[in-house]
Amino acid sequence: MKILIRLPNWLGDVVMSTSFVTAVRQLYPDAQVDVIIKQELKGIAALIPGVSNIYSFSKQEFKGLGGVYRFGKVLRSQQYDIYFNLPPSLSSAVMAFATGAKKRVGFNSEGGFLFLTKACKRPKNVHRVREYISLLEQFTGQLVPSEPVKVIAHPLVNEPKQLLVNFNSEAESRRMPVDKGIALLNMLLSTFADISIGMIGAPKDADHVNAILSGVINKDRIVNHTGQTNLTNLASLMAGTAALLTVDSGPAHLANSVGLPVVVLFGAGNEHNTEPFNLDDLTVIRSNKLPCEPCVRNTCKLYGIPKCMQLLDETKIIEALRKYLNHA
Repeated sequence: MKILIRLPNWLGDVVMSTSFVTAVRQLYPDAQVDVIIKQELKGIAALIPGVSNIYSFSKQEFKGLGGVYRFGKVLRSQQYDIYFNLPPSLSSAVMAFATGAKKRVGFNSEGGFLFLTKACKRPKNVHRVREYISLLEQFTGQLVPSEPVKVIAHPLVNEPKQLLVNFNSEAESRRMPVDKGIALLNMLLSTFADISIGMIGAPKDADHVNAILSGVINKDRIVNHTGQTNLTNLASLMAGTAALLTVDSGPAHLANSVGLPVVVLFGAGNEHNTEPFNLDDLTVIRSNKLPCEPCVRNTCKLYGIPKCMQLLDETKIIEALRKYLNHA
């Protein structure tokens, strides 16, 4: 049997889908399992256990519905038995149809049912991992347990005294405000005298990170990794450090999947749906001081800046990190 899985389009969602990949491998132990992933995330797919072949998809090269159809048609000769479509989008359903897979399973969203042989209901008010697993349950008619999310990364460096910090997010409402970031870094440096801090982020995050670092007093204990790592190296960097302090973002899930202790600061976003899935060495903190929490907007319409992030209790953050850093 040959199975093809269209992975999601965002880093955090890809990490959360690794539980689905594991479940597929357990249900179909003799099957060849291949994946399609957005080109920018290809490095992560190589770290997912049990994947045979990786097809990277560029939205710039294959534009629109015609483009995704052309991409899928290239895979038709592979003669897949099952295509699992994890993104709830019309374009990904069109891609599934173009592959000619005998059975095409996905969510009944955006008219996708026209191109799927099994259109499934997307469950509400459950964790994203369970959303993906529900496709298997609805397809097979049996209950499927949720395995831990997991990627395999070997330590890039051995820095057991380094705390990684990520204050960046694709959504402005989840990004750490500059003044709050400065206050947190200064408090971390004064509280944990033997710990260095490694700032992480993509190249496009450099201005935001530099703005925060401009107000930090003790910069000699900070290493700025922003824009210096690809996703594969970032996973390896995480595997060799002490812990991660992060906003709700893809790196939070990546760190969780390699076994790094994680403290996640939530503002916008619903942690019951998108918090890191593995509960070991995980702490989730939100302010719970505003009636609008949690929202799912990408920008804050009420305050202009994410006030829910500004109101985070710094003492709670320090105490959460203390239990991880005291063992570093």
